[in-house]
Amino acid sequence: MQDDLQDIPVLLLSAARALVDGIDGRVRAAGFDDIRPAHGFAFARVSGAGATVTELAEHLEITKQAASQMAEELIRKGYLQRSPHPTDARARLLTLTEKGHACTRAADAAAVATLEPLGRALTGSQKQALRTALRQLATPGRIRPTW
Repeated sequence: MQDDLQDIPVLLLSAARALVDGIDGRVRAAGFDDIRPAHGFAFARVSGAGATVTELAEHLEITKQAASQMAEELIRKGYLQRSPHPTDARARLLTLTEKGHACTRAADAAAVATLEPLGRALTGSQKQALRTALRQLATPGRIRPTW
């Protein structure tokens, strides 16, 4: 007989929410209290070489209008900047400002701190078993933000 699995999705979603809440709380405590978790998914796409509004919209799976509004908000708050695209004269490139990079570093540190209790609670073999099981469940690719 198959094990009862109905509680597993709820537990996974609850754990994901605890991770998001933990990171968000620590990022806010670090002084970045004017952003929300969805902005972190935008930062992930914009970091590195940058992104256009269209690329940001595709990454977040939202309309170009919604991505444009988010970009404008983050520019106004000092996290993003807009500059000419190096290869497409019609496009504008969004990149992180120093404040945006600082926020990203704070989020990385917050993720480490939020995951510390999990690291202490599991043995090495339990961590590996959890990774293996989740890899079998997960769909490869980007993580879709929850709104």
